[in-house]
Amino acid sequence: MELYTQLREGEKGALVSIGTYLVLSALKLTIGYIGTSEALKADGLNNTTDIAASIAVLIGLRISQKPPDENHHYGHLRAETVASLVASFIMAAVGLQVLINASRNLLHPIHETPSLLTAFVAGGSAIVMYFVYRYNLKLAKRINSSAVRAAAYDNRSDALVSLGATIGILASIFGVPILDTITAILVGFLIMKTAYDIFIEAVLTLTDGFNEDEVETLSVLVRKVQGVIHLEDFKGRMHGNLMFVDLTVKVNPLLNVIESHRITEEIERKIHLVKPFCMVLVHIEPHLMEASKE
Repeated sequence: MELYTQLREGEKGALVSIGTYLVLSALKLTIGYIGTSEALKADGLNNTTDIAASIAVLIGLRISQKPPDENHHYGHLRAETVASLVASFIMAAVGLQVLINASRNLLHPIHETPSLLTAFVAGGSAIVMYFVYRYNLKLAKRINSSAVRAAAYDNRSDALVSLGATIGILASIFGVPILDTITAILVGFLIMKTAYDIFIEAVLTLTDGFNEDEVETLSVLVRKVQGVIHLEDFKGRMHGNLMFVDLTVKVNPLLNVIESHRITEEIERKIHLVKPFCMVLVHIEPHLMEASKE
């Protein structure tokens, strides 16, 4: 199935992120300690969490590809969303640790000025992470993967964090050393914010939440189908990247089974044009007001 092929494609994004984070985290932590930069060390610690988060995404993508079985009639697609949730917890835990460490340094400041090398490392990291972000975002749009999209947003956050670290380090070098620690605190808050955004999106999916804009868009399509007199009910939920839509429409009660079935097929066709990975269940009911006019 094309959906499972796309999930396999998503693994490439997770592997690219893991490889990049491994190199950058080792480099930042090493240079951060040598060059005495709290901001660069915080940035490196952030990347270590990103390794764990990317591994969680990779595992989720692998599990999502398992076919339906006797205990999972709809497949294992939600494993991808669970992986995003786990990733958000990992990021939040490290973001909190960064805030604690930076706050301690703010109360008991270290008067060593970071080396210029730490600024170059942070700036180079920002550029690298921006290109990884662009790669994963393009991949996420092509395969419609929420987990890869979450990874891309994490990459973007990391690029901004590294850019902020660069600014803080340079400010510290040029005579305002406290800005290095303040930047580390901002890094911690950015990590927490990214974790929160991923958490909210994952929880919405796992609790069968559904975007109101999607409801409105698909409802308009259904109402325009010839033969549909009234859209009585519309329900939607996400199962990983697969959308489930249950709807009830009212039609002329004098239609035969073949004519009613044609309406359901047309509804499915129109929805699939905009949402290819969507399971549509249409329930037909007679429109009694129409019957009274006949």
